Amino acid sequence: MEIFQTIWTVLTSENERLTNIIISPLLYIEITLYTLIFLSILKIKSTKKQNIIYIILCSSFAIINLLFIPSPYYIYINLLLYPTLVLIVFKTTLIKALLSEVVLYISSLIIDTPLVLLFTYIANISSYDLHITPIYRIVYCIVSYSLGYFIYFVFINNKIDFNILDRIKSNNKTILLNFLLGIIAVASQYYIEFKYINYIPIPLNVLSILVLFFYFIVSIISLFRTSKLELTTAELEKEQLYNQTLGLLYDNIRGFKHDFNNIVQGIGGYISTNNMDGLKEYYSQILDDCQRVNNLSLLSPEVINNPAIYSLLASKYHTANELGIKVNIEVFMDLQNINMKIYELTRVLGILLDNAIEASKECEEKEITLTIRKDVRANKQLFIIENTYLNKDVNIDEIFEKGKTSKTNEDAKNHGLGLWEIRNLVKERKNLNLYTTKDEKYFKQQFEIYGSKG
Repeated sequence: MEIFQTIWTVLTSENERLTNIIISPLLYIEITLYTLIFLSILKIKSTKKQNIIYIILCSSFAIINLLFIPSPYYIYINLLLYPTLVLIVFKTTLIKALLSEVVLYISSLIIDTPLVLLFTYIANISSYDLHITPIYRIVYCIVSYSLGYFIYFVFINNKIDFNILDRIKSNNKTILLNFLLGIIAVASQYYIEFKYINYIPIPLNVLSILVLFFYFIVSIISLFRTSKLELTTAELEKEQLYNQTLGLLYDNIRGFKHDFNNIVQGIGGYISTNNMDGLKEYYSQILDDCQRVNNLSLLSPEVINNPAIYSLLASKYHTANELGIKVNIEVFMDLQNINMKIYELTRVLGILLDNAIEASKECEEKEITLTIRKDVRANKQLFIIENTYLNKDVNIDEIFEKGKTSKTNEDAKNHGLGLWEIRNLVKERKNLNLYTTKDEKYFKQQFEIYGSKG
């Protein structure tokens, strides 16, 4: 009986160190709860393995900080730690990584505010006792986690679309800096509010909590507006590229219409003289022009039905066209369902197309062919780029080395990183491959994406 009395005495006595040790295993439950909440709200796709890795790492670091880093400094370490781990483990955008922390604080406001007020003003337990008395802290955690899981299951099917935030440019340093400083300021206020809640008048407590809550809401609304603005800008750029394509297509059709009679008369001339060799050559020339018009008709947002990929291909097409390079484009699959992150795919395609343009513009016969199709049997998506090239002795293994480039010394410092970056990406992702081959006429890069995201 004495042992139970001793345990009860320990649990009801003020001891911050012991309290932290006792509740430290409960952090695994807390981190699991908040992970489920922010993954659900932010629509972050993850595997079971990623979830387990994040929860174990995050909880372990949080326990170390709680036990060995003095208050309130461990809060600021966690403040940087949580979004960093989200960024690394879930490979999401920086905006969503920071938003995961916003979700954590909003959830804490919704869950902790009524509980702390309940313990402080109804149960007459001060916030100080609540934090340093084991039994109070254990009861508080159990009630808090139960309420948190209830909220999670009630609002799991939320309809908020946070995917739009992926379109905010990663180099928008002003937004990111303001967002990060705002989180630090709110975390500080949040700590002060709940650490010393019983020393602050109730109206001031309520006002402070409302200010924190509305700060988060206004921040998120501002992010959405910024994202929509960038999306509108991207749409305008896409329309400009499409209008440029339509202009070229219109000019080519006008040219065909204007020259139609001359073309027919030319065919008649070869037929009347029974010059079949000349007719074949003449037909080949006409076919090249027809292929050019056909390529322009394919360069459409309806055919290339992914805005990011369309903008990239349209831009590269017009760049190549200005250099006199013939570009053939063939699309045989739906580009809305790509099994990798679109910003990574556009990065890869941009590098490969830039290299193809650089190589083919030096040739007498300037030609690039891009084929996009799906290999159903092998369950992979293929992006195949073939281009004419001059340097037949190029080593297809050495081109992937860091800094390897065919540029002159003056330009070399700015080149030679593209293919090296692609090779690193392929090594990181289990569902990606890049095969490089060459023959007497064409240099070929075949980028493959297998069924699931890596």
